[in-house]
Amino acid sequence: MAETHYRASRFCRVLGNPTAYQILRILTAGKKMPTELSFALGLSIKTISEVLRNLRQVDLVRYDTINNRKVYYLKDPAIKTILKTLENYTDKMRFKKW
Repeated sequence: MAETHYRASRFCRVLGNPTAYQILRILTAGKKMPTELSFALGLSIKTISEVLRNLRQVDLVRYDTINNRKVYYLKDPAIKTILKTLENYTDKMRFKKW
């Protein structure tokens, strides 16, 4: 398998996690700390941290350390376009008659 295909499959696998998808959607609006993500999603910091680690491993998010706190952001603004494209496709397929 070509490396590009392998990386694309890992990207899709991570997006299959609803929590990861929600985190990416929130980060499209700007940088957030794990505590902010935890509050917004109603999930534990531990869960948020695990998902953020997975998102970092597939190169979707990065963080800056500010005053000993990690602030996460999307690595590439193109991720916004990818998410929007997926959502548009999903809406179209949901209402399409076969």
